[in-house]
Amino acid sequence: MGINLEQMSRKDLLALRDDVEKALIKAEKRERQEALKAAEKAAAEFGFSLSELSGEAPRSLKPTKTKAKYRNPENPDQTWTGRGRKPQWVHDALTAGADISELEI
Repeated sequence: MGINLEQMSRKDLLALRDDVEKALIKAEKRERQEALKAAEKAAAEFGFSLSELSGEAPRSLKPTKTKAKYRNPENPDQTWTGRGRKPQWVHDALTAGADISELEI
């Protein structure tokens, strides 16, 4: 398989490079799948799954939403997880002398 690169135009060389990059990505995906199948087969021979051997818990597809830790006593619809900047209602309550533990759910 000999391609004479010296005879090719710049445009043809760029197109060839793009084709090679796409082919490399496809080859990596294909080899990754083959390796995964081989690993699953080897684990199954011993009666295990890959997740059991790797010690990883199965990943959930949906990220879980963080539960609220604090609630505004004046408006129960306003909550805060305790992460990030304090909402204005928390700041106002603390300025008024309330303790943060009073706002806990």
